[in-house]
This record gives sequence, C-alpha cells and structure tokens, in this order.
Amino acid sequence: MHKLEQITDQIRKIFDARTSARDQALAQARQLTRACSLAIRAVHRDETDVMNSHLEEARQLADTLRNSLANYPDLFYAGYTQDALKEFVEANVTCALIRNEPLLTPAELVVEPSTYLNGLAEVVGELRRRSLDILRHGYSPEVERLLGIMDEIYSVMVTMDYPDAITNGLRRQTDLARGIIEKTRGDITFSLKGEHLEQAIGKLIIQLNSNQPDTQGSAVPHLSQDIK
Repeated sequence: MHKLEQITDQIRKIFDARTSARDQALAQARQLTRACSLAIRAVHRDETDVMNSHLEEARQLADTLRNSLANYPDLFYAGYTQDALKEFVEANVTCALIRNEPLLTPAELVVEPSTYLNGLAEVVGELRRRSLDILRHGYSPEVERLLGIMDEIYSVMVTMDYPDAITNGLRRQTDLARGIIEKTRGDITFSLKGEHLEQAIGKLIIQLNSNQPDTQGSAVPHLSQDIK
C-alpha cells in the first residue's frame, strides 16, 4: 500500500494548489466587483478622476485574475470569476455610454463574448438610473439619447437566439432589459407631458394677465361721483 500513499499524497498536493488558487481568485473577484461598483458610482456623480482611477484598478485586478487562473481553466470559467468579469464589462460600458465615448470591444476588455453580452445587458439598468436622476430635475433631451441606447442594446440582445449553455443565461437578462426599457419609456413620456402641461399653463396665465382690464383705475371715479 506504499504506492497508494504516494498517489494520495500527490493528489493532496494538487488539491492544495487548486484550493489556494480558488481562494485567491475569490478574493480577487470580490475586489474587482468592488472597484467596478465604485467606478459606476463615480460616473453617476460626474466624478471623472475618481471614475478613471477605479476603472484602472479594475483593469489591473481583471488581468491579475486571468493570470492567476491560467493553469486552472475550470476555475476561470466558474460562476464567480465570470460574474466579476461581467461587472468589469458593465462598469466600462456604462462609463463610456454615459460620457458618450466609444465602447471597448470584448477583445480590448479580454473577456468572453457571453460575458460581454451579459455585462452589456446589465448596463440597461444603469442607464435607467441615470435617466431617472436627470428626470428628477425635469425633462432633458439627454434622456432621449440614453433611451435610444437602451433600445439599441435590446435590439442586439434579442437577436442572440442561442442556447443558454452558449450565452450563459442571456435570454433571461434580455427579458429583464425589456421590462426596464418600457418602464423608462413611460417615465420619460410622463415627464415630457408634464413639461408640456406646465408650458401650456404658463402661456395661459400670461394671456389671461394681458387681457385682464384695469379695474382699479375705473373704480376711483365712480367712488368720487357717489360722494358728490
């Protein structure tokens, strides 16, 4: 049984190495997700320098995550790893679209196509958040631009009619995106109608004020005549 002990010792070494790589990847994935979240928060606050700093940190963490799992492809394609890279896509695409800048491709972000598309799907929610922040201060043409981007994203996603095993659950994300877009369209329409109503009321008030007779000036002579 001496040979069995050698075999199991070797297996333990392999398992120890894989466990160490997995634990390290989990920590890196959490750090990557946090950096991406902070970058998105910064772009919503129009804090460009902070946004760029967190995007650069996210880029470095994504590179480290890929390199650390180069010898463990099964761990690299595990859910937590791809979820973190999906957040990386979402952060980069969200920041680019809000700032009206060119998009980075999957090759430039070094991510799988399915990961890129799932990250793109979640951008729709961030664009809705941006639109609602704008609408709080009244209607703006910027929300129409953002809605157009949301429609374009959905139009692309809905054509990806492939099994979930290939797209990693993109169909569900597409359905969610559709609901988000329709809600945003309703909010924009309501805001626009409200602005038109306010403008119409304002014009009506001005018109009524301009047509109102000067009753104060005519009341004084009548009062004087009555006294006499």
